[in-house]
Amino acid sequence: MIDKRVATLTDAVAGIEDGATVLVGGFGESGVPVALCHALLDAGATDLTIVTNNAGAGETDVAALIRERRVRRIVCSYPRSRGSVWFEERWRAGELELELVPQGTLSERMRAAAAGIGGFFTPTGADSLLAEGKEVRMINGRRHVFEEPLPGDVAFVKAHRADRWGNLVYRTASRNFGPTMAAAATLTVVEVDEFVELGELDPETVVTPGIFVDRVVRVER
Repeated sequence: MIDKRVATLTDAVAGIEDGATVLVGGFGESGVPVALCHALLDAGATDLTIVTNNAGAGETDVAALIRERRVRRIVCSYPRSRGSVWFEERWRAGELELELVPQGTLSERMRAAAAGIGGFFTPTGADSLLAEGKEVRMINGRRHVFEEPLPGDVAFVKAHRADRWGNLVYRTASRNFGPTMAAAATLTVVEVDEFVELGELDPETVVTPGIFVDRVVRVER
């Protein structure tokens, strides 16, 4: 019987090793898998590469991992946002590597990893410092830069509902990067608001099929 539900957050993050690349969903404060990030902090993993939209804010989720010096490298679009004090402190101290990636390119690089595509050309950033060291070519009279796939060892995703097979339904804007990250990682771990029985999810509303999900844990709001 397929059952991807796990009982605790400790079980959800078990086996994540030092040096892992972790894709963390969320856009601003929407759809961030806060509980999973803190469970990973408690588990002790270090030397992490975090791929996310924002570099964390305040004292929670990604910011907490940066604060405790668990993150070696961060790949994101918006490293500086309201309350991103820990990113700024660690980065200015030279303790944290940063790869800045335009938001659409970030998503497409993960999608390319999920699809098994070897990379793609995009005009975004082709005329900027972000193209340094990358292949640039003219396509239809416009400069394009080659971007490589961005896979993860692990993806942390927040969804609204799940069944025991791992089929996921999201809540409005909290969907953001979740579906792409779930497909781009070797191990996908999801925190949800509630579990439902098989058949209760309308197939037309399922955004992430369970085939892309490995573990699901319920976290009360």
